[in-house]
Amino acid sequence: RKYDSALHAALSGSNIPVDVYHTLIAAAHRHLPSLYRYFRLRERMLDVDDLAYYDIYPSLVASDRTFSLDESKQLAVESAAPLGTAYVDLLRDGLSGDWMHVYPQEGKASGAYMYGAIYDVHPYLLLNYNGVYNDVSTLVHEWGHAVHTLLSQAHNSYEMSAYATFTAEIASTTNEVLLQEHMLSKDISDEERLFYLGTALEAVRGTFFRQAMFAEFELKIHEVVEAGEALSGARMTELYEQLVRQYHGSDEGVLAFDPAYAIEWAFIPHFYRNFYVFQYATSIAGGTMFAERFLDGDEKARDHYLGVLSAGGARYAYELLQEHGIDLASDAPYDALIARMDRVMNEIEQILDRQ
Repeated sequence: RKYDSALHAALSGSNIPVDVYHTLIAAAHRHLPSLYRYFRLRERMLDVDDLAYYDIYPSLVASDRTFSLDESKQLAVESAAPLGTAYVDLLRDGLSGDWMHVYPQEGKASGAYMYGAIYDVHPYLLLNYNGVYNDVSTLVHEWGHAVHTLLSQAHNSYEMSAYATFTAEIASTTNEVLLQEHMLSKDISDEERLFYLGTALEAVRGTFFRQAMFAEFELKIHEVVEAGEALSGARMTELYEQLVRQYHGSDEGVLAFDPAYAIEWAFIPHFYRNFYVFQYATSIAGGTMFAERFLDGDEKARDHYLGVLSAGGARYAYELLQEHGIDLASDAPYDALIARMDRVMNEIEQILDRQ
């Protein structure tokens, strides 16, 4: 249909420039030394020799601390303070209402969701809350979506109220970063601090680097077809192994990779949604850059952030973010994310050196 490529076709509906996709992948490659540093730190923290691919899955840190639902709500409100009174008031109103199904029960779907598609009815959230920190983080994540929906519906007609995934995940990821920073601002033990720092580190590894790797794999398999080559399961496994080895430093001795695991691509359901996963990586970069701006005292950051959330679908998502200081076709958001990752690793190493 006269598109330059499958990538151009997939991004055309949301009017996202292909430069965003290519800049993301280039940024991931440029910052691989920080990822390799993370793997060496993981090796140290897990006390294992010759870190293997399966060693990236055990929890890096653990905590016995639990949080009641009321505590989680209070932490959500406290950590959202940099977003301003208007945002916090919307969050308080929602949390005080009957807008959530909180606890697991038989027959209930796993995971967590925010449903806000009905224009003149408040959002509704489904959680599976068990009281661990990850559940608190999930709660603030989903309420990020919910307040985004409230702001969008308050400022737009029904036709313009639906927003793109490209901005939706920024609204949730920003809340997670603010929660992490709020917890780290408290007077806590080194062990608890390590837990929150490790959680932040895992989010960057899993949401940025892993999703960027997935995005690059998806681009490569489409390019193979567009070059007129045959694409088989074996060829996809070959391409996937090359990327896993590159991203995990296998040829530099950072992490051992067994080729048997290269079939992993076949287990990733997101690959059936063309060029979708890259938005997780762009979102954690954009959300982190917004959060960093808040925490650095940028006086315009709050207005810019609320401007993005309030615009809903009235503007194309990339252009909307660009107008409010987040250009995801530039290096800045990705560099801000990795700068935070490096700071987190610095602090973890300082704590480990004291022990």
